[in-house]
Amino acid sequence: MPPRALRAGQRAELHVIDVVTGEDRLVHESSSLLFEAPNWSPDGRWLVVNGGGRLFRLPADGGELEEVPLGDVPDINNDHVLSPDGATVYVSAEDGHLYAVPFEGGGAPRRVSNDRGAFHHYLHGISPDGATLAYIGLVPHADGTATTNVWTIPTAGGLDVQLTDDEFPDDGAEFSPDGRWVLFNSERARTQPGHAQLFRMRTDGSSVEQLTFDERVNWFPHVSPDGSRLAYISFPPGTLGHPADLDVVLRLLEPYDADGAPGTVRDLVVLFGGQGTINVPSWASDSRRLAYVAYPMS
Repeated sequence: MPPRALRAGQRAELHVIDVVTGEDRLVHESSSLLFEAPNWSPDGRWLVVNGGGRLFRLPADGGELEEVPLGDVPDINNDHVLSPDGATVYVSAEDGHLYAVPFEGGGAPRRVSNDRGAFHHYLHGISPDGATLAYIGLVPHADGTATTNVWTIPTAGGLDVQLTDDEFPDDGAEFSPDGRWVLFNSERARTQPGHAQLFRMRTDGSSVEQLTFDERVNWFPHVSPDGSRLAYISFPPGTLGHPADLDVVLRLLEPYDADGAPGTVRDLVVLFGGQGTINVPSWASDSRRLAYVAYPMS
């Protein structure tokens, strides 16, 4: 499918918010390119976004977009993560595969994923040691529906491991900073279609625990690097999937305690966005700053 584009009168705004002070800084905006899904480089120098099927970076303090060469990788979507050492960026391409690309350029991309027919890989997380990717495996069906489950694969390539196997939509699979958990959103506890909540499980797929319990539709859990906070995007009740162009809320669950009951929820920012706002890990290494994209209409 073609890359998303801005609507008439719409712009994309890249923000960085300090979750302690509430200071919200506009870093970059565009009325021509719909960019999405910010990552931070581990050294804090760069913010990374995708747009128009390509990958870009810009200085974390603001500046112009600089394209990250992808070589012969097909157009990418908004699922990308950086390795813990910052040397490699892993991307999901529209051909359904995962690729490893040198972040500083100067090398050829490498396909990581295996050929599984119509199976599509949607990347969301990387383990703290950089050895394993967490992704959503999508199997399309003839009636237009699809089954999604959580999988992992070594970053060096190798055998895929399936962690969930059910009929409920799963998405947003991401490792906890200590490497002990995989967090994800799922409709397995839904009260109506589309009612996703946040969960975590051990890295072998066992010990599934529910983390949020409310009427809203919660997606894309991101634990801060120090393990103290869980950020996520919350859609209005009744939302199906994670669509674009809605009034959504970025929320924090704090303290997030990997060995006990999660803390309380607070609203961080209300914005017009959704798809593309925080699809991928978006914390700075200081565990205070969170990057997100809003899509306001003029």
